[in-house]
Amino acid sequence: MSVNVLMPALSPTMEKGNLSKWLKKEGDVIKSGDVLAEIETDKATMEVEAVDEGILAKIVVPAGTNDVPVNQLIAVIAAEGEDVSSVGSAPAPVASAASAPAPVPAPAATAAPVAQAHAPQVASGSKVFASPLAKRIAKDGGLDLSRVTGSGPHGRIVERDVRAALAGGATAPKPSAASVAAPVAASAPAVAPAASDDQTRKLFTPGSFDEIPHDGMRKTIARRLTEARQTVPQFYLTMDCEIDALLKLREQVNASAPKDKEGKVAWKVSVNDMVIKALALALMRVPDANVTWTESAMLKHHHADVGVAVALPGNGLITPIIRKADLVSLSGIALAMKDFAARAKSRKLKPEEYQGGTTAVSNLGMFGIKDFTAVINPPHSTILAVGAGEQRPVVKNGALAIATVMSVTLSCDHRAVDGALGAELIAAIKVLIENPMSLLV
Repeated sequence: MSVNVLMPALSPTMEKGNLSKWLKKEGDVIKSGDVLAEIETDKATMEVEAVDEGILAKIVVPAGTNDVPVNQLIAVIAAEGEDVSSVGSAPAPVASAASAPAPVPAPAATAAPVAQAHAPQVASGSKVFASPLAKRIAKDGGLDLSRVTGSGPHGRIVERDVRAALAGGATAPKPSAASVAAPVAASAPAVAPAASDDQTRKLFTPGSFDEIPHDGMRKTIARRLTEARQTVPQFYLTMDCEIDALLKLREQVNASAPKDKEGKVAWKVSVNDMVIKALALALMRVPDANVTWTESAMLKHHHADVGVAVALPGNGLITPIIRKADLVSLSGIALAMKDFAARAKSRKLKPEEYQGGTTAVSNLGMFGIKDFTAVINPPHSTILAVGAGEQRPVVKNGALAIATVMSVTLSCDHRAVDGALGAELIAAIKVLIENPMSLLV
């Protein structure tokens, strides 16, 4: 009996991927564990392994096809001894981005009702499978989610489903008299729609610009950070840290690093490595800030998993995570970051290496940026933005002096970390940075 090979979900949030390369061809004998293809997600390139043996009878989705939905048929493996020619035809593949004609958008007023007509009726009290953002938008728009068909993985209702339903005029069941009496001011104000792509292009002279299509990573960054700005109430706290003692300790630590036969050091600790450690230890000292917000409960973490923003060549960024950074030595952090940076540039990080985490560090000091605010990346509740260290005049014991000062700004999710708690956390970070021997013990 033939076996269908489906587009795998390589991460919990993956909805589609690009089938970049087939490593087997039709007619090849397949063994369990053989690598069949390479799939590009928004963050990395992953391999698809066969879990059954047989013959690769049919490749349904050709190499180079973009935006293949999760669970779509991509190939068929015939069982041993099965007549390959008898394998049934499969659904037509998704058109690749290079060859597919531009879709003609249907008017929102006619598209949404069609989706509603086929929406399953959910029994009262049953659970609706929807993303948190979709639930929030539906609640604000007065939409009954039981009347919406989900287009996400396994039928999950996602943001686009809710917006399409709202555009088509779907609403919640008629409210009771008590709810009608609620103040009108409680309803959300109407938001003007954003300009379309064509409207934006018309603002510029034809031929005066080049169009560079968004890749999967840039689309994901835009979607996640827009969602974070819209759904996470953020506030910011800034402190100046004197880092002369930290720089001196860093020099001593690096001088003691072991060397190989050629005289090359095994590792080199950076200021950013020391900041990662300081943030991790600060969260251990202020455990109430080492949390993740969910709608049903606060998740209080036992360790500090610190993500570190890494810029990629050309465009985009990724945030690999130092797990249990509070327990990792400075040299261990330095080695991990060196490995992460190298593999991130070739998109070889595994999903478990950049998903999750409890907080993050974003450092633009190497670009001469004095201070800035960073956007929280859920499920994190905080992110520390680090500026450049520079000599500034300071007052010590009533006298003017010169010190190397670095500004750090802590972004906080106000649902999980309120103002006083955030102030306590950034104060702990400052103490650790200005007394760096604490980073070694």
